Parts: sequence; structure tokens; C-alpha cells
Amino acid sequence: MSDTENGAPEETSAGTAGTSGTAEPVDKAAAIAELAQKIRSVGPQSSAPEGVPAAVPAAAPAPSAAELDQQRAQALRDTAEVLTAGGAPAEFAAAAVAEFGDGAAEQLRSDPWAVLGLPGVRPEQADGFARGLLGPAAGPGDPRRAQALVPWLLEQSALRGHSAVEIAEIAAGLDRLGLPDSAAAIQAAVLDGRAMAFQEELTGPGAHAAGGGDEDEEPPTRTLLALERLALAEESLADGLVRLMSTFVPGTEPDEAPGEGSGEGSGEGSEEGSEEASAGNGDGAEAPAAPGPSAWAAAAEAAPSSSATALISAVADSALVLHTGGEAARAEPAALLTAASGLGLRSWAATWTDQGRDSFAAPAGSPTPVVTLAELLSGTAGPGRSPDGTLALDLLVVLDAPLLDVELAATVLESLADGTRLVLSGDPGQLWSAGPGRFFADLLAAKACPAVASRTPDFGPIGELVSGVGIGELQQVEAPDKEVVILTARDGAEAVHRAIQLLTDSIPRALGIPAEQVVLLTPGHGGAAGTRALNAAAKARLNPGPGRFGGFDPGDRVVDSPAPGITRPARVLDGDATGLHLEYADGTHRTVPPAEAARLRHGWALTVHQALGRRWPGAVVVLPEDAAPALTRQWVYTAFGRGERHLSVVHAAGPALAQAVAERPAQPRTTRLRAILAENAASAY
Repeated sequence: MSDTENGAPEETSAGTAGTSGTAEPVDKAAAIAELAQKIRSVGPQSSAPEGVPAAVPAAAPAPSAAELDQQRAQALRDTAEVLTAGGAPAEFAAAAVAEFGDGAAEQLRSDPWAVLGLPGVRPEQADGFARGLLGPAAGPGDPRRAQALVPWLLEQSALRGHSAVEIAEIAAGLDRLGLPDSAAAIQAAVLDGRAMAFQEELTGPGAHAAGGGDEDEEPPTRTLLALERLALAEESLADGLVRLMSTFVPGTEPDEAPGEGSGEGSGEGSEEGSEEASAGNGDGAEAPAAPGPSAWAAAAEAAPSSSATALISAVADSALVLHTGGEAARAEPAALLTAASGLGLRSWAATWTDQGRDSFAAPAGSPTPVVTLAELLSGTAGPGRSPDGTLALDLLVVLDAPLLDVELAATVLESLADGTRLVLSGDPGQLWSAGPGRFFADLLAAKACPAVASRTPDFGPIGELVSGVGIGELQQVEAPDKEVVILTARDGAEAVHRAIQLLTDSIPRALGIPAEQVVLLTPGHGGAAGTRALNAAAKARLNPGPGRFGGFDPGDRVVDSPAPGITRPARVLDGDATGLHLEYADGTHRTVPPAEAARLRHGWALTVHQALGRRWPGAVVVLPEDAAPALTRQWVYTAFGRGERHLSVVHAAGPALAQAVAERPAQPRTTRLRAILAENAASAY
């Protein structure tokens, strides 16, 4: 596995090129075009003959808990035996049983390449495992190998943020892996449902490059492949957005006839109308508030800023509204929440992290209806659920919206009742989600709903620097109180030395910011100045010890990553046979059992993706000499914005930093959501 920041392995070039890999470029392009045409002709596949009902097996008695434990233990033993026979670590047994069930041993024995479905396994390792079990019969053209490689390539693309991939890219990846017939493998994957294919019209510069300049010609298209879960998530997400907009009914003035309004009641301040609507519900439930235009106009006029006024006005008339802005602009969704609650709407905000939740709630001075997104969806906090299972609210404001991948965004949309108002707020200049897709960016590009751009800037030298990066300019800023410090280094080793000096001495001594409130940020985990090297150096200076509890000692700063894109800073209190006892940044405590300890890392240094949704009083951004491939304007913008009071930049990257800011806006991602939204935009809004 490579040390790319988002955990995606680098695309492999191992393996001997097959016959398709030696074709001339013109022949290869023709073959891909022919394959795309074949795939477009493939219809939905049925698992049973039409008209023949599936047999329903008789219900078997449910096994007892003891029997289940025995079955699992036996499955683990059998799976470990098969793994060992193929030369793979027996430790993979638990992951294999979790992935394939109690029949994991038989699955791996009959199809050794199924091991590619386990986390961290690469094709060359799967090939070695297959040779260990099958001997000379494990050839590069084995159909089972082809069946495993297509979804594996799609999964690797998903780790890099793509929710779909052009068919030519998958064919090229299969060629590099030495598959003799990549076209047949892709066609088989589509036929048996391991991949889904979609045809998409090209627009913009790409259309002209593909030969779509003549108005009489058919518009050029491309064929995309996607994993089923991601394809369905983007479809569900688009359907959910359309559903909210098509079922939304604005409130009416109190003197309007019921037929002229929403039918939910008369409006602001009409107790009689509210009682009548409640009686009409049949279950005695109170009718949702439906403030009219004049009530919304009054709330907008009372807003504390022009940007807040614009946001409230947009929400008055629309079910879906986008809001863009930096850290200071979060005051505008807060003003919206206050106004909507005053109008009688059940209004809640959801943030990405507990720190975002607490900082959003703090300025209000009174209890603010804000929870983390995880709390909202799990039901541990927030409005609760209505009888139909949807969230019991009328307005949801999702902050940090760019951090939602397509699957999480689809889950949020599915939890909202028809006609619910949804505001998606975030900074479009920051890094996208750790998971696949670019949900917020695609929504902005599709222009399917109103978007309110904040006019509230982030003040101070750090805000000025970050704003410049956002428009492609890396400029010097005046920092009389040392809010911004830029240092150069010869190489990664010197960058680490300087960063540790800033963390442990310079920043605490000169600025009064304790070391525990300073974070080190770097592009990746490996390398001379990655998180591993920085954390090792920080531990040696700040909390030396033997790492007697699974590599950790009491007092160590750690981060707990329960899921991709989710990072919770914590401190080790102690450890014993039950696990590591942690105290999290929000003051809560938890014991991480030994089986989950692998998801913990030391936390003095983080990648920028791990830092998303959080800020620290002090931040030190470390750029080693090999950082250039990872640097983009988006990355620099996000990294520099993690510091609240102070930002130090220690870089040995030379001109790569300025070049990234000026010339590389973001790492590209292939998605389908924008095209789906564009198709639905005319009828949805």
C-alpha cells in the first residue's frame, strides 16, 4: 500500500502486458469504442426466467448464541487454514469471515482471487495466493481473476474520490495488470452486475475535442462504469433532491384562503387555523408551521448582515438552497436558524465534527439546535424521528457540506420528509470528501437551486492569506503579531526538525499557545516528513516512552478514525487488557478494545484530510521536498485555514507550492451527479 493521503493505493504497473496491451493506439481506441457499444446494448439482467417465481426455502430454527459462536470459531479456523495454505497471513481470517460469512474458507478455496475483496490486498498478492492454492493452473487469463480485477479497479478509483470511471481507464488498468482480454472482462462484469455502465453526453471543451462541434452530428458521449452502490447512491441523491423541491409548498399569508396556500393551516400567529389543521390530521398531531412571505420578509430584514438577509430570503421561497463562505460566514446559517425557529419551524443544524458543533453553538448565548451529522442520523441527539421514520424537522442546515460523499449525502436526503427545507452550507475552496463523489461542487455546477455566496470575509492575516490562495495567488501578508510565519528547509529531515521546534518551543514561548493546541499538518503518512516521522519526533520530545500499550503510552496524543473521513482527536489515559482508555477532545471517555486499536494513530501530526472540519489555535504545515504531486490549490487552501490564531509553513518543496496554488485547482474526480442533475434541472426547479 502506498502512503497517499486518502488511503488509495497507487495504480499498479506490475504484471506482464497481455495481448491487448500491445495493440496499436488506433486499434485500441477502436476496440474500446466497440466495447462501449456492446455495453450500451446490454439490458438489465434477470436472475431467474421470467414468470418463474423463486423458490422460498422453509424456515429453519434459529441457532442459539452458543451455536453461533461455535460456527464463527470454526469458520475462522477453516479460513485461517486456507489462507496459510496459499501463503497469506492467517490474521486475514477475521476480515475474510466478515466479508464472505461463515463460508469464507470455501469461497477462497474455490476462487482465490476473491481475496482482493479484503482491505489492503493488491493484485500481485492475490496472484501469489492463487498460485499457492492452484499451482500452475493459476494463470493471468483465469476468468476468476478477471471477475475480481474489474471491481477492484473500481474500488481503487473510489478511494481516489471517483464515483464513476471511463471505460477506457478500466481497460487500460486491466492491460497493465496483464489481463489477456480486458474487453471481455469488462463486458462480463457488466452482464453479471459487478459493474454498472452508463452513457453520458459530453459538454463543454471535452465535447469539441471529441468531435462534437458540428450541430448536425450526434452529440459525443462517453461510457462510464461504476460500482452498484455508488451508482445507486448518485441516482438516489438526485431523486431525493428532486423530491424535496417538487413537494415544497411555501407558506401563505394568514388572510389567504386555504385553497390558495399550502393547505397546512393559515400561517403565522393564526391559532384558529392551527387548531383546524391539527384536527384535520386525524392523529391529533400539531400541523407544521407555514409562515407567510411577510413573516419571512420581516425575519430577513432583522438579520444581522446583508448576507444573512439574502440567505433567509432564499430559504423563504425554496426547498433547497446552497450557501458558500468561509469560517466567518457560519454566522449566516446561525442567523437563519434563529429566524426560522422564531417563525415556528422545527429547525436544526448539523456539523461534521463535535468541534464544529460547539463553535457553531457558542456565539448564540442560548441553547442552539445543533448536533453532529453522525448524532443526527443515528438518533443519539437531535429532533428525533416522525412516525414515518423521517427526521422530525422542517428545516435542516448542513454545515461542512463539501465533506459529504455521495453515499452519506443520499442517506441524509432519504431521512428528510417531503417538502422539508434543506440548506447546504460550506466552503467550496476546501478539499472534497474523503469518500467518492463531489456532492457539493456538483450541485453548485449544476445550478439546480438558488446559491447564496457570503460577503463576509475571514479577517486577519491568515484569512487574507487563505483568501488569496482561493483565487490562485500566494501572496505575502503583513503579520505584525506573527500570525503567519513562512520558513524554508533544505529537505524533509530539516523540515521535521523545524516543525518540532515550532511545536515544542517557539509557538508556546512566543505566542502563548500550548503545544497541545498546535497541530502539525503534512500531505501523507510516509516519507521523510510524513505523519509517521513527525509523530515519532514529537513523541520523543513531548512524551517519550516504550509504547507499552500497543505502541502507545499514557499522555500520548492520538486520533481515532472509526470510518474514512472521520477523525476524533484524543489523549491516552491508560491501558490494560480491556484496551486503551481514551479521553476525547469533547471530554468524553471511551475504551478502545485491542481489536480496534489498529485504527488509532499518534495525533501530534495529521494529514490535511484527517484535519477536515476542525481548527486549532496554532497550525504548522510541513511540506517536504517530495510533496509536489500531492499539492493543489484546494489542499493548500484547506491546510492554511486550519490555524485560528497562528500559521507556520515549513516547506522544502521549492517552487512547487506556488505552482500548485496558481496552476492546479484540485485533483479531478469523475462523477455522474452533475449530469443527472442537469437532466432533471428543468423539471425540478
